[in-house]
Amino acid sequence: MRASFYRNFLKRLYPPTTTKASNSTHRIRNIMSESDQSIGFDTPRLVTKKILAKLQHEGDGAVVRRGIGRSEQKFLDPFLMLDDFSVSPPAGFPDHPHRGFETVTYMLQGSITHQDFAGHKGTIHTGDVQWMTAGRGIIHSEMPAGEGAQKGLQLWINLSSQDKMIEPRYQELLSDDIKRAEKDGAEVRIIAGESMGVRSPVYTRTPTMYLDFTLKPRAQVHQNIPESWNGFVYVIEGEGVFGKPNSSSSTAHHVLVLGPGDGLSVWNRSSKPLRFVLIAGQPINEPVVQYGPFVMNTEAEIDQTIEDYHYSKNGFEMAKYWRSQ
Repeated sequence: MRASFYRNFLKRLYPPTTTKASNSTHRIRNIMSESDQSIGFDTPRLVTKKILAKLQHEGDGAVVRRGIGRSEQKFLDPFLMLDDFSVSPPAGFPDHPHRGFETVTYMLQGSITHQDFAGHKGTIHTGDVQWMTAGRGIIHSEMPAGEGAQKGLQLWINLSSQDKMIEPRYQELLSDDIKRAEKDGAEVRIIAGESMGVRSPVYTRTPTMYLDFTLKPRAQVHQNIPESWNGFVYVIEGEGVFGKPNSSSSTAHHVLVLGPGDGLSVWNRSSKPLRFVLIAGQPINEPVVQYGPFVMNTEAEIDQTIEDYHYSKNGFEMAKYWRSQ
């Protein structure tokens, strides 16, 4: 079959997305109430868009809630996609390729076994993280390793043009090795970046913050975010008030896109715990051309990637005879 067949096949699976990232950064001067001023941020970040991550089918029988990477929010530089996934045997994500970005898989419940065409194989369990830099090319599978629903979050982070063709690499963190901090009823697991004076050891090629917060009832938290970064929240469970004290509450499975500012404030005014992830990153400010699992800067680079994948070359050499077990 010719490369054109693969291109049409990928088009049907993943509608093409072409985005020109903005180079401009706008500051908004907020008129703050006395309670806002006590937070300590010069420019508190407010929620500019709220998106319900709706259920859809992906892979082979898997179900995901996609918050970033859908029509309401196709791209938030440098983030390409966020899926809240649930997969039960025999469903899963069988052999598939990636090029030009990173995937971050964070297990919330159960276990997923990963294997790739270079011989890397392992299982991540509840609370574990796999940070995979696909770079110039990886073909891998991600399949449930236990009975019942295996749940987690998968984030796709773009790579700059100078990093898209680097050699693949992995960073894997066991749950017990993830740094934690706690203050006044707010607990955070620091997957990437820094919170409450504690920093993660994870190296982020695209500078990134990935924090998992749990707030007890009546607790609040105020988290600094670099002003030039884009950021969003995904609510895992419970409900909370984000941005300013008089905002309406946001509930589970919502993505909250944050406006500009130097920090985010969150209040849990409910009688149940609130859990959410705060994710922010430095914009790359480059064109994005995506065909499903391939993310490059130009159409010509996508054409080359499809050809490389079809003919098992330029990073996909080991794909020719490989199948996951």
